Amino acid sequence: MAAFSPSTIGFGRDGLAPFAVRADTSRGRLFPEPASRTRTPFQRDRDRIVHSTAFRRLKHKTQVFVAYEGDHFRTRLTHTIEVSQIARAFARALRLDEDLTEAVALVHDFGHTPFGHAGERALNRCMAGFGGFDHNAQSLRIVTALERRYAEFDGLNLCFETLEGLVKHNGPLVGTHASVSDSVPAAILDFDREFPLDLHRFASLEAQAAAISDDIAYNTHDLDDGLRAGLIQLDDLAELDLAGDILREVRARYPGLDPVRASHEIMRRHITRMVEDVIDATQRRLAEDDVGSREDVQGARRTLLDFSADMRAAVAQTRSFLFARVYRDPSVMSVMDRAEVVVEELFDAFLADPQLMRGDWNAAVPLEGERLARHVSDYLSGMTDSYAMGEHRRLFDASGELG
Repeated sequence: MAAFSPSTIGFGRDGLAPFAVRADTSRGRLFPEPASRTRTPFQRDRDRIVHSTAFRRLKHKTQVFVAYEGDHFRTRLTHTIEVSQIARAFARALRLDEDLTEAVALVHDFGHTPFGHAGERALNRCMAGFGGFDHNAQSLRIVTALERRYAEFDGLNLCFETLEGLVKHNGPLVGTHASVSDSVPAAILDFDREFPLDLHRFASLEAQAAAISDDIAYNTHDLDDGLRAGLIQLDDLAELDLAGDILREVRARYPGLDPVRASHEIMRRHITRMVEDVIDATQRRLAEDDVGSREDVQGARRTLLDFSADMRAAVAQTRSFLFARVYRDPSVMSVMDRAEVVVEELFDAFLADPQLMRGDWNAAVPLEGERLARHVSDYLSGMTDSYAMGEHRRLFDASGELG
């Protein structure tokens, strides 16, 4: 693997690469605000995200294992912090705007429901007749409407570049290079009409850094959590090209190393291998496509900040392994099946009687039809695992556990 050399990139006077996003040329906010004397626009976005209610709720939302199954498993919050750390490493290596990169990484999972993807599946079924539910579109709703902290606007009033990165970090949503096969969620289309996000173009390299960091983080920490839960053993990693190679490397260098230390050694090297691969592969693509500006990034024919083909295949193999051995393990599936029932029963109860919702949320009357359903969806999707279980106990006098 070729060593990364910063000298291969030309820097501007601010130390950023020519294809980086620059805070002083931001396209601004939906609601104009005076400039800060002490922070760039992207630093303000990052700070607003960290201080939001949605960010705090991530600490009690499931990644793979629900909280009461163990104190050391990842939550949405710890996952988000890991994604942010990896993304910042890419920003420093490629001389991108680190604050924008961090902001997109920190906000990328705001729209997730309680109980992880199980909750999203259930809520999407509940909303099937009302436009469905998409966690990425819900993230946009949170930061543009549902957070109510400021006197002059709803949402967080984030910069165009942060919102663009949130919506398109996995690629364009329409056109030849669209990253989704289904229709674009209405929440995104509605906001795009008011504040166009160039849905047909690629987002910045800063947003692409956040997206690939998400892949790196969960492909590594879900292996780690699977080992911690006893669903897989260290020897099982031998069947994987990436983790298996690292397993053999660690055992050769540290014979007799205890399983806990061996696992940590494997996981840190797992992240490093993928990070170094992305940097090298991205450098090659930037050179091959003669990328010299932010415009070149947005108008590119492909994602630029990405794995090499060989590493992408190894990552896909790891993901298939995780589905077979962790995500679809009967012990995990039984908990997630019960979680889906909890979400569906709560939705039905709140839709039938909006007064059952707590606080200001029960002021839904006289909402009806799709507007009421979306109101219930907003309320339910914002819940933490523990709050959802508490509400289910309150309404159904049911057990407080999912198992």
